[in-house]
Amino acid sequence: MSQPFYVSPEQLMKDRAEFARKGIARGRSVVVLRYDEGIVLIAENPSSTLHKIAEIYDRIGFAAVGKYNEFETLRQAGVRYADLRGYSYDRADVTARGLTNAYAQTLAGVFTTESKPFEVEIVVAELGVTAAGDRLYRLSYDGSVADENEHVAIGGQADAISTQLSGVHTADRPLPAVFALGVRALSPADGAPIPVTSIEAAVLDRTTGSHRTFRRLDDTAMAELLALAAGTDAQPGTDAQPGSTQPPAEDAQ
Repeated sequence: MSQPFYVSPEQLMKDRAEFARKGIARGRSVVVLRYDEGIVLIAENPSSTLHKIAEIYDRIGFAAVGKYNEFETLRQAGVRYADLRGYSYDRADVTARGLTNAYAQTLAGVFTTESKPFEVEIVVAELGVTAAGDRLYRLSYDGSVADENEHVAIGGQADAISTQLSGVHTADRPLPAVFALGVRALSPADGAPIPVTSIEAAVLDRTTGSHRTFRRLDDTAMAELLALAAGTDAQPGTDAQPGSTQPPAEDAQ
């Protein structure tokens, strides 16, 4: 009688982690940064319909890299969680920390029990009433959670982007400067400009005067922000080069 094939738990977890990391590395990166009046989420994404950045609830945004069908499943689950909790209790009871805990449990469960882990990395961002209340959470494929401060990058170039942004303070800077900084951080290593039409971006804006703070930035708005940061004119569809003062972009799947 043949012996059953045995794989140690350590090796199994190592193989799962390597599989997930390779899948995530194939996707382009996303960067999320705080600015003086909110939070901006930026990704390189040529698709106008397959979004990597989305609204979860009034003051909560979502960004992801990896397999689209997997992070879209998580996004939809997050919307249902937020709607149910807001309806059952109070809108103020829907928090990024609660949503992050739910995501962490789901990702950890899939990582340890399913045939393959989710090939995703996500950011949950919450806009506070004041800047002190802003929250950024990064979740990995295995359910591990990191509480970030002013900016966070995910995806294949996350380490390089984090190194580039290390020591940069954005929470007290205006949106044009921070948006340009994020776009530059996402740019390819060779410095090739990314067309505005290939950038997906949105903000959680503290100045909306409404309980819903999520707002997508269209090509015109992004070009204007880059022009303001560079101090020069820009048109939609032109290369996203902020010029002399601040920064360009990267991510999609």
